[in-house]
Amino acid sequence: MSSLPPQPSTPLSPWGLFWKRLRRHRTAVAGGILLIFLYGVSLLAGFVSPYRYDHLDKERSFHSPTPVRFSGFWPAVERFRKVSDPATYEAVAGDLKPLKFLVEGEDYTLFGLLHLKRHLFGTGDPDYPVYLLGADQFGRDILSRVLYGSQVSLSIGIIGITLSFSLGMLIGGISGYVGGTTDTLTMRACELIMSIPGLYLIMALRSVFPSSLSSTQVYLLIIVILSFIRWASSARVIRGMALSLRERQYVLAAKSLGQTPLRIVVRHILPGTFSYVIVAATLSIPYYILGEVVLSYLNVGIQEPEASWGLMLNAAQNYQYLQDYPWLLAPGGAIFVTVLAFNFLGDGLRDAADAKAG
Repeated sequence: MSSLPPQPSTPLSPWGLFWKRLRRHRTAVAGGILLIFLYGVSLLAGFVSPYRYDHLDKERSFHSPTPVRFSGFWPAVERFRKVSDPATYEAVAGDLKPLKFLVEGEDYTLFGLLHLKRHLFGTGDPDYPVYLLGADQFGRDILSRVLYGSQVSLSIGIIGITLSFSLGMLIGGISGYVGGTTDTLTMRACELIMSIPGLYLIMALRSVFPSSLSSTQVYLLIIVILSFIRWASSARVIRGMALSLRERQYVLAAKSLGQTPLRIVVRHILPGTFSYVIVAATLSIPYYILGEVVLSYLNVGIQEPEASWGLMLNAAQNYQYLQDYPWLLAPGGAIFVTVLAFNFLGDGLRDAADAKAG
């Protein structure tokens, strides 16, 4: 009995080819998984962190990181005592307190809706603090502040990219499709914005607003400023792509059917730029994160007692602090890992979007 001839495989769609090439890029996959983890922990910061971001313990300023020991098979932490000023601690041998999970502690709000008191871990005893990354000059847990700070630093990138690329795509698409005077004026405005050094423009715009703004207002202001600076470069690229796409048959057909220019741009031209936008947006997110870090580091961004990675690095400006308490650089490690993960993912997306790739 003769065997059946092999059936031809179903050809993959362009998006199917894109994801197939992306899955072969191991560093990109690792970067994507790491980012999913970071953003997940950021959303659950109140639950994962043992303390609130503004929890003060003035008796334990610059407390060294608390190592986790094992009492039998159960994790525990040692009690530390201060042996000298300004901040030298030593463990009390044999004085252990078991870690508890889902322990009741300070109240917090999860997702802006749920008011809870349960934390992932802790001791439940203020005499046995859990400072896995140490404490800062005010006795605040650095791990908790890094987790709460990630809500600011990570979200600024996503929201900023959404605003700037949405604006850049719309303006660039209209400019490229309509052409003429509209195109000329739009591109000259883009060139003017792009000619101004970004950091100086950020500082100038920030100085116009009063210093009494709340941290929430400053947060929104940073997003607006960074988005205003970055939309021009994306608009120029989208405009160049629109010049080519407007001559496609499906665009000419839509025009002959009487569709408005705005509808043609939104429905027919901009979807053709999505492959570029996804890659460019991913590679641009670190710029927004670092922009917030720089502003907060220079004391013109998020203000105390709120937490952000840039604000937390302020203490590292003091050379003596940096030499004696190196755990103050923990936010710098978080920034490094996040930016590296975005770059890995962006490189993989760029290779996957390349039609010449195998």
